[in-house]
Amino acid sequence: MHSVAEVFGSLSDIKSLDLFDSITSENISSIELRNKSILTRKQYYSRLAGMINAGLVKRKSGKLVLTAFGRVVNEARKTIEIAGKNEWRLRVIDSVQQSDEIPHEEWKKLLENLIDDKDIRDILVSAFETKNHKASIQ
Repeated sequence: MHSVAEVFGSLSDIKSLDLFDSITSENISSIELRNKSILTRKQYYSRLAGMINAGLVKRKSGKLVLTAFGRVVNEARKTIEIAGKNEWRLRVIDSVQQSDEIPHEEWKKLLENLIDDKDIRDILVSAFETKNHKASIQ
């Protein structure tokens, strides 16, 4: 089992993310990718080894491909990027949630109007309902 720290560590800088994106979007051999990369040989192999050790990438028939785990991490990364693009909207939602006076249905309408991405909305609704459920138990 790979730790979250290993996964985040292997993708922790822009050069690693660019390399990960290239592996995600291209059916390319390690040598072709290395030749195309702006990284030094050491930087390239160090980052690639980190991704392989974290279980994100593997070699298959001479090509670099994402593992099933790597595909899941890639989808989670896309969700994080979308959240980043909607940061100001998420701050509005935080502000509204601080005032406990807005009814749940109105809050959901506000959420639907502010956040286009269904996955982000589902995460927020689930967190809101969990928070409210825990509060009602206490």
